[in-house]
Amino acid sequence: MSEKLQKVLARCGLGSRREMEAAIDAGRASINGETAKLGDRVEAEDIIRFDGNKVNTQLAAEEPCRVLIYHKSDGEICSRSDPEGRPTVFARLPRLRVGRWIAVGRLDINTQGLLLFTNDGELANRLMHPRFEVEREYAVRVFGQVSEDIVQRLRTGVQLEDGVAKFTSVKRQGGEGLNQWLKVTLNEGRNREVRRMWESQEVQVSRLIRTRYGQVILPKQLPRSAWKEVDLQTVNYLRSLVQLPAEEKTLLKVGDKDRTRTARIRRSVRKHQIRLRQK
Repeated sequence: MSEKLQKVLARCGLGSRREMEAAIDAGRASINGETAKLGDRVEAEDIIRFDGNKVNTQLAAEEPCRVLIYHKSDGEICSRSDPEGRPTVFARLPRLRVGRWIAVGRLDINTQGLLLFTNDGELANRLMHPRFEVEREYAVRVFGQVSEDIVQRLRTGVQLEDGVAKFTSVKRQGGEGLNQWLKVTLNEGRNREVRRMWESQEVQVSRLIRTRYGQVILPKQLPRSAWKEVDLQTVNYLRSLVQLPAEEKTLLKVGDKDRTRTARIRRSVRKHQIRLRQK
């Protein structure tokens, strides 16, 4: 049975489906020696190349769907490389036998907290797509008074340059003086959306932390700039959220003691930070 090329490339972990559509449009993919076009379909026996490299679709099909939780630190960027030499979230991720890690959404350089990575481009694409309305939760520290009128407007919807945006919930979490903490949730992830919503109400965000994606929560014991692979049950929870079939395999070793593993992670993060300071 034939499939659309962008879907096959995404499943091979070369990027999200949207990224693969852009790559095909740019002439970076070929089928049986011919430059591919958007809408092309492929069969199992077709030879696919991406950026001149042959795509091993069979090896990719044998690789299980994997998901990582990453604790992004402020100051890290979500690009694979940076001409300014700033640290990137991809620098510490484990190597893959085939494909590459794809970030499920992005956080800006000044935002920290939960990032998800997967080797399955179709899963990444669906988790980011607004039609699935996967809930994101953020802890927000704002400077200044936040009236009930402001809270109500943010719940009802405010006009941004790229359309109306709203929080599905806004809950006060306390604070001291003019610094107040709030917990907010929304069902999409446009660029800098949370910050822009508060700015539309002339409220300054002084700290922003993503704490949850769907029901996947940032573990309290996970250090900044560290990752943790999730178990098969969590992988399949995410797949069920976006109407993908369940995964049957996992590479996660059973019986790894969390306390020992956390100590190893902390040592590894410290070494990485020392290397960055020495550059």
